[in-house]
Amino acid sequence: MKSLGKYLKPVRFTLIIIALIVVYAVSLKITQFDPLKLVVSAPKAGKILGEFFAADIFTRSSGTTTYEYDFPVPCGAAAEAVQQTSGPRIEMDIACGDPGQAFDVHGVELEANTVVDLLWVFPDGNSLNAGRFTTDSNGEFSKEIEIRPILKTTDGVPVKLRADVSTKSTHLVFTDTVNDVVDAMVVTIFMALLATTIGTIFAIPLGFMAASNITRHGPIGTGVYYIVRALLNLIRSYEPLVLATIFALIVGYGTPLAGILALVFVTTASLGKMFSESVEGIDSGPIEALRATGANWGQVIFYAVIPQIIPDFLSFAIYHWDINVRISTIIGFVGGGGIGYYLSQRINSLEYAKAGTALYAIIIVVWILDFLSARIRKELV
Repeated sequence: MKSLGKYLKPVRFTLIIIALIVVYAVSLKITQFDPLKLVVSAPKAGKILGEFFAADIFTRSSGTTTYEYDFPVPCGAAAEAVQQTSGPRIEMDIACGDPGQAFDVHGVELEANTVVDLLWVFPDGNSLNAGRFTTDSNGEFSKEIEIRPILKTTDGVPVKLRADVSTKSTHLVFTDTVNDVVDAMVVTIFMALLATTIGTIFAIPLGFMAASNITRHGPIGTGVYYIVRALLNLIRSYEPLVLATIFALIVGYGTPLAGILALVFVTTASLGKMFSESVEGIDSGPIEALRATGANWGQVIFYAVIPQIIPDFLSFAIYHWDINVRISTIIGFVGGGGIGYYLSQRINSLEYAKAGTALYAIIIVVWILDFLSARIRKELV
């Protein structure tokens, strides 16, 4: 038998290896695992990741410089404007004219590759578009426009020829994307705060009822213990994404309420489980002493249990707020609101630079909250 066993061990080992190879081979076939696609898609990945890393955070502050001149139609109907002769300016071949006459407008010493909008402005404030142009690399442009009969001077008040020139300064400012991301991130933080607070309130009584050393005494207490345990396990079996999807269908896709409700369920189940284990781990001495004096259930909880579990409860609740902020960024993809919903919209719209801004914000906020929660929990221990 010993000699037979000596030969069977290598055979059994070989069969196990063969079985594992077959299982992994089938897995590769079923999942269509193809690492070469990463190589083939490298150029596409480089472009997308480049936009993600670049992000949309800063831009040059911009404004508009306006040049405006009185333009009598016909000549002599009003005083002519004096044109600039130096510096960035708009020049006209003529300072007045007759209906139907054409003349050239020139841009001189303006910013390169900037947009210029020409408008005829009437005395009552209404305007007529005369064209949109872009300056060349030297900051110049030259366009011909026509004097229309509607531009005729009325009661000695001429129309004005106005040029609105877009300008960019060297001053860096935050983009509108940053403002949108900050707003969404604030929503996410307070979503997690509300969900953690409400979930903690629900989890405290459930945690006591799910603690064997508190409720598992007599038929009724034992029944309560198993029912609450089963309820907590049932809720914990559902992923936040599933719950967020369900609530998004009920209260509206992309609303923060959907995310809050999903997080409340998750937080209640998770903290209820943690609270019950914390209660079960307390020193039983004070409990037994109070029971020996004839104290009721409420007195035992208030005087023997609560003083021992307050630090743990606070630590768990703060830690779960940190967790809920992270979960909030994910449930937003299924309509839970907050930064996750914003990120989902930007990715679906192929706005990868804006999505990158959201990712940076998530990383920064999660890192800060992780640091703060760790410090607070350390102080509570």
